[in-house]
Amino acid sequence: MANIKLSTMQLQLILVSMALATAAATTTTTHLQFYMHDIFTATADSPATGVTVAKGTAGLPGDPNVHFGDIHVIDDPLTEGPDPSSPAVGQVQGFEVFAVQQEISVMLSANIVFTAGKYNGSYLVVLGKDAFFDEVRELPVIGGSGRFRGATGYSLFTTHGFNDTTKNAVVKIDVYLRV
Repeated sequence: MANIKLSTMQLQLILVSMALATAAATTTTTHLQFYMHDIFTATADSPATGVTVAKGTAGLPGDPNVHFGDIHVIDDPLTEGPDPSSPAVGQVQGFEVFAVQQEISVMLSANIVFTAGKYNGSYLVVLGKDAFFDEVRELPVIGGSGRFRGATGYSLFTTHGFNDTTKNAVVKIDVYLRV
């Protein structure tokens, strides 16, 4: 029989490799999709779910009614489909700050709070730049709670519909998570 001699360093490398392989095997990837209804102008059917709490001074290119420094607070409904009457999933709660002077884009800090289904009581935290007029915006998922404790990943925001007069929007959100 061959005599096998392992150094301490070789043994440590083997143990670390085994630990990493085990950790990788227990990580799952989850894809979620839902629609956020961002309502800044109330109608008879739906109250406003976004409000301006601070007004900046310098108008932004493309829309003189939007200013560098504007701050909005949101508590937007989250549904399974783009129709506001589709089943509710939860709320997107947070704030957006117009922190870029050259374009209409915000720094978004939001909790995606689940109030129905198998994720009820859990939430995800999204933080990043949301350039409204880009076709798809990628924002990092930086954490979560409940079923999403320790989650990391990214979200893709795609505008499904936008009313230029009311500034109301429906945004499709795809979330890709590692939990």
